Amino acid sequence: MIILQRNLLQRPLTTISRPRYQVHQTRNIIGFVRNALGLEPPTTETDPTVENRFHPWDQSPYPQIRERAARIMELAKCPVTGKDIRYVCPLSGIPTHHSREAWEADTNYHNKKTYEILKKVNIYEHDLRSGRPFPEFEFPTQQGRDRTINISNWDLFFYTRGFYSMDTEFQLACVTKMLSYPLTIASILSQFSPYFLNPKGPITLEGLKSLAAIRYTLYSNQSNDTSNDSLTRSMTSHRSLPTIREQVNLKNRPIRLFILGARAETQLPGYVWKQLQYLFPLQHFEIYFIGPQSFYDKQKHQYIKRRDSKPIVEKVDETLKLIHYTDYFNVFHQMKEFYPYDPFFDCFFTFHPGFASPSLSNDGLSGEETWLDNGTVDALLDTKCAIFTTGFNKADITQDIKLLTKQYGDKMDILMDPVENMFKSTKWELNDLNPQEVYQFNMYVAGFRGKRYHTTKNTRL
Repeated sequence: MIILQRNLLQRPLTTISRPRYQVHQTRNIIGFVRNALGLEPPTTETDPTVENRFHPWDQSPYPQIRERAARIMELAKCPVTGKDIRYVCPLSGIPTHHSREAWEADTNYHNKKTYEILKKVNIYEHDLRSGRPFPEFEFPTQQGRDRTINISNWDLFFYTRGFYSMDTEFQLACVTKMLSYPLTIASILSQFSPYFLNPKGPITLEGLKSLAAIRYTLYSNQSNDTSNDSLTRSMTSHRSLPTIREQVNLKNRPIRLFILGARAETQLPGYVWKQLQYLFPLQHFEIYFIGPQSFYDKQKHQYIKRRDSKPIVEKVDETLKLIHYTDYFNVFHQMKEFYPYDPFFDCFFTFHPGFASPSLSNDGLSGEETWLDNGTVDALLDTKCAIFTTGFNKADITQDIKLLTKQYGDKMDILMDPVENMFKSTKWELNDLNPQEVYQFNMYVAGFRGKRYHTTKNTRL
């Protein structure tokens, strides 16, 4: 089972002046052409390379990595002998086996060339601690209305958005790990999403209905016509059969994005989440982080849980709020804290929830209570809003969706079949309990929703 590591790199918001932004644009074009031609970028002494970032973990110049190597040796077992790990792989620099003899006898390890990915884990971790300049973290600010952003993949997004030119895999690893969360959300909700309708893509017919609803709201203010300040629409209430009409003032209602079981993503700085709002510049967003680990106190160096259940609000600017609720979602759902839910304005996300992992609770701690046990999934389905979830790998998310379908098949619709996430993190991570198990954050994505339409039996003869 994969254990989520919480070692996100945090940096303060950097304001980019216009001359610097123009330099980024020039580098971006040069980098894009260079990559298209398959040319290697020029290097300097401070640029990271495989040679200057590779160190055996037990001999690392950084104490945090040496401590992690010791933790692996203490907790993990050799896949060949079942004994404690004592041998550091000379090809990857990471402790993997009990002895050299066991390392040489592990044909599966060598045939699959697992050491190549483990070596990437090694050099990425050393690069983060190298102290080199990180110009890639100088994110662009508001985009001009005359510029179109392409969110087909990382390369086109960075190029059309005007990011610093990502010339090396080290720069990509750093930035994509941070931006994977907001860009995963944006790539699904955008009308220019890279995910297409079945059979050419993973989106189902029910998924198209849910996405059409929230996209209608996301793009409703793009018209220059300011006379139509309200959206009149018809929708079927899941509480009553008759159709009702609602007048919704778009200026007074922000888009609400709920992130359940929030952990590492709550530690991302506000300027990282602001990149999501820049893609929908005419909309206001409220991002709700919900869960016992949804707020990390940087001064106390621990997660805070409020006993009064009141939210902790961080206002990034007038268009974006980050709101932390430090308890389970089903608790607030029973309190009707977020009522009414509206599929035109509300959407839910769960990053690496581990629905099918019996020992992984959505607080990530004790494992005494799972998503299914405490009623969180029932509460989610009751909202009738779109829910999108990610997994560490294909097996992880497939097991989650399979379990949900088995438990709630008659109560839910699949919105998005499991598919590789176009905006997964490119940085490889390591499971300390099993050092040969590697993964990437948000590697796969899928979607589901509580059924909105129920079949009725025709009793007429």
